[in-house]
This record gives sequence, C-alpha cells and structure tokens, in this order.
Amino acid sequence: MRKKISRSLALFFIPYIASLLIRLIYLTNKKQFHASETINDEPIIFACWHGELLMFSHFYMNYRKTPHANVLISSHFDGALISKTIKYFGLDTISGSSNRNAARVLMQGIKSLKTGYDIGITPDGPKGPRHQVADGIMVMARKTKAKVILVRIMPTKFWQFKSWDKFIVPKPFGTLHFHASEPLDVSDMKLEDARIFIKERLDNYEI
Repeated sequence: MRKKISRSLALFFIPYIASLLIRLIYLTNKKQFHASETINDEPIIFACWHGELLMFSHFYMNYRKTPHANVLISSHFDGALISKTIKYFGLDTISGSSNRNAARVLMQGIKSLKTGYDIGITPDGPKGPRHQVADGIMVMARKTKAKVILVRIMPTKFWQFKSWDKFIVPKPFGTLHFHASEPLDVSDMKLEDARIFIKERLDNYEI
C-alpha cells in the first residue's frame, strides 16, 4: 500500500518538475542544429538512443511546430514517468516493451504512422543492450514505407548516469548539439542490412 501511494505521488509531482527542468536546461544552453531545416509533412520515424532521450521533445519541435507524434515507451514505472513528462510537450505515447506486448505495440506504431502520426523510438530501448538496434524500427518502416530520421543529441557539458544506457542529463550553460540524418528509406533493405546501416549511421556521432 505504501509503495502504491509513493508511486502515485511520484507520478503526480515528478513529471511536472522534470518538464520544468528540461525547459530550463534548454533555455540555459546554446543550441546547434546539424540537420535539415525542414522536412515534408509525411509521417516520419524519429530514432535516437535511449540514453539521449531527455531533450528529444525540443529536437522534435524544431521540425513540427504542432506536435503530432507517438513515442514508444516502456510499460515499466520509469516509462510511466517519461510518458507523463513528455505529455507536457504535446507528445503522446504507446506503452509496451521488447518482452511484453511487443507485437501489440508494433501494430499500434504501424497504425499511428498510417493515420499520419510521427513515431519516436529508441532502437536500443527499453532495456538494452545499449546502442544495439532492435527489430521494431525496421518492421514499422517496412510495413508503412515511412522514412527514418536518425537523431543524436550531444551536449558539451553533461552528467552521465551509471545505468545500462549511460543516460545523459545536460548541464546548463553549455551547447546542445542536435544531429539528424536526412530522411532515410530502409523499407526495402534486408532486416540485418538495415540494422547495420542504422547502427553505423548513429555511431558516426558517438559521444
């Protein structure tokens, strides 16, 4: 009972506080966007490593002034915290994991793309291995022919957790470097070829 109450309180307070801190980090840093200034209106799959997820919403809003995206998030408690946090930035979520309800989550992602939503995904989420590309991104691209934009978010000053994903929290008064590929078509590639291609492109901006 006590655990349930503490989690309820955490879900009530932490996302709001986290959203304020994310905005503060963004405002107190210089920004450099190493990416195309515009993309077309077609639904896109945006992919970044799990450890760089914190500032994704601000990267996304550089492209879409009106957010229209579903982000694939873990069904665990930390995923619930992330889900409530990014709602403050106008982003919706699809909850699931690589182990539980994986097929349902992929079907929801495919349906979202077909109905005009962008998708945000961490190819190595929700539990790793770190910087390894799981099948989900390729399956969605194949089924919908949606293009993929690969994203790296690299601050010059940051704290780095000792978690499996080496999660990064930018420090104030540095520079946030937002790197993004052009829209990539991997829909006709063999699964393993697409996996290698995506990982190599993301690793080009390794911290």
